[in-house]
Amino acid sequence: MTGLPLILAFVLAIVVMIVAISKFKVHPFLAIMSVSLILALIAGIPLVNIADVIGAGFSGTFSSIGIVIILGALIGSILEVTGAALKLADMVIKLVGKKNPELAMELMGWVVSIPVFCDSGFVILNPIRKALVKRTQVSSVAMTVALSAGLYISHVFIPPTPGPIAAANTLGIGDNLLLVMGMGALASICPLIAGLIYAKYIGKKVKSADELVTDETVAKTYEELVAEYGKLPGGFNALAPIIVPIIAMGLGSVSSMAGWTGTVSNLCTFFGKPVIALTVGTIFAVAQLAGAKKMDKFYDITNDTLKVTGPILFVTAAGGVLGKVISSTDMVNYITGHADALKSIGIFFPFLLAAILKSAQGSSTVALTTTAGILAPLMGALGLDTPALSALTVMAIGAGAMTVSHANDSYFWVVTNFGEMTPDQGYKTQTVMTLVLGLASMVGIFIMSLIF
Repeated sequence: MTGLPLILAFVLAIVVMIVAISKFKVHPFLAIMSVSLILALIAGIPLVNIADVIGAGFSGTFSSIGIVIILGALIGSILEVTGAALKLADMVIKLVGKKNPELAMELMGWVVSIPVFCDSGFVILNPIRKALVKRTQVSSVAMTVALSAGLYISHVFIPPTPGPIAAANTLGIGDNLLLVMGMGALASICPLIAGLIYAKYIGKKVKSADELVTDETVAKTYEELVAEYGKLPGGFNALAPIIVPIIAMGLGSVSSMAGWTGTVSNLCTFFGKPVIALTVGTIFAVAQLAGAKKMDKFYDITNDTLKVTGPILFVTAAGGVLGKVISSTDMVNYITGHADALKSIGIFFPFLLAAILKSAQGSSTVALTTTAGILAPLMGALGLDTPALSALTVMAIGAGAMTVSHANDSYFWVVTNFGEMTPDQGYKTQTVMTLVLGLASMVGIFIMSLIF
């Protein structure tokens, strides 16, 4: 199958999957895997290749983010047991005040995701989010959405995140990344505002599992939580398991972007890999556990963490299968072949093309790089071939590459599961939020296009 029938089959498959999960309460893993298999059959992927495609999608997701999720969750569990998460929450509150926890979470995510993938960033910062919820008594959903928004915005707009770098290189401005970074900072303003407003709004409408307090489970005050630990860790000890991996990944990105060579480059690249960076962070967390004289709890903490992350990993991997099935069909080629019909809409063309690819296959980075490859030979015809307009095109692609995050996106499942929400709540929060971010981004980008 190819052409418009394939597009319609894809849309129908997504609708069936959402209905199965939200209305008929089919487990997301089974719903996604079933829809992926049926779509592969309908799309005409050769029968002898379907099993390999499914296997590649499943294993590819595990290899890219599986260990990262486990190590990040383990760090978070240790930070909670030692009281370090509450200490970090205190530090954040001192910086921004008790009245702006959502803004603090959003800006923290925006900064962290400049060198770090948004998936990893959410896992790393989730303990702080949870502690801030306890510290300020604000909506857990609002804090989840605010953190997700901040991470996602810089993930698609600002190098050295791989997607914007690849898009800039493809469009011929790879040597002018400072311009791209500046444009990315400007393009972030509108979605940061929109994301904060939506986080506060949806936080009043949706309640996650950790907000449902019964008579048997009475919420503890912050003071009661602190008293349980006796004494909280020092600021450096609390911060090290989180900040060291971020610095390591940041140095790895800078090394790649700057073209460093030799031993220093090799070390930065090695420690900059998320798996290695989070391994180092885990070592710092274990040292903190030992300092708190709670090493006897380490086995149980690890075991409980694996129980929690298991479902997250398998659902995330199922999303990877759906993305792989779609990328193995003729859908991307069909969209590419009909790109000329969208040329007349100028700066909105990169946005729409990236949004279509993002929604179809799930990965923002793939949407960024694929759209940039399609546009590269068309930049002159579109009148977007000056350095400033090329950088603005990267921004428009980035805005499309966040529109929208749903079941075939690993980030959707990371946010939904770590935020303790159901898939149905994930559509109301993460999916709608990314639509709001994408549209708000394009408002700002359109205004910027009138100036540049």
